[in-house]
Amino acid sequence: MEMEWEIAENAALVVVDVQEGFEEEAYWGPRDNPDADRNIARLIDAWQESGRPVAFVRHDSPKPDSPLREGYAGNAFKAYVEERRGKGRGPELFVTKSVNSAFYGTPDLDAWLREAGVRQIVVAGIQTNMCAETTARMGGNLGYEVFFPLDATYTFDAVGPWGWKLSAQELSRATAVTLHDGGFARVVRSEELVAAVK
Repeated sequence: MEMEWEIAENAALVVVDVQEGFEEEAYWGPRDNPDADRNIARLIDAWQESGRPVAFVRHDSPKPDSPLREGYAGNAFKAYVEERRGKGRGPELFVTKSVNSAFYGTPDLDAWLREAGVRQIVVAGIQTNMCAETTARMGGNLGYEVFFPLDATYTFDAVGPWGWKLSAQELSRATAVTLHDGGFARVVRSEELVAAVK
């Protein structure tokens, strides 16, 4: 079956917050999608091998107890991400941020993309319904064509107001429906993207 979309030669992969601190289950609780890290690695490899741009985004949490805070071991990228940095044939950017959106970081992701004439972005990483979704939504608002490989993201169970509880899987599904129905992003599978850039 032929896909209804194509990935541009300069489409950028935005790898959001794939950091060691997210391995601390005692802090975050149960997660979904155990294959996410493998799928993220495959996307990075495919992008780097094809010479397309990759932005690696790190969250420097201002919360003193966060496993993602600066100066703490959990702030570091996961090993499979760190070992891939600087290995691609295309442009690469390292962004730090302290809020949900990768578009509010240093250096300016939007400026870097626009300067290179990028109109398509792929957003992968952690957490599905937090920084990944926020980055995808804002990318859509900024006029980018956004692809969101749901299986290259993961999140954790959460408790909301009035004692409402949602599992990580429910939250991921809600993100997929919101991005799709709201027209923010095209929700896809990572294997589709890997095939599209080969």
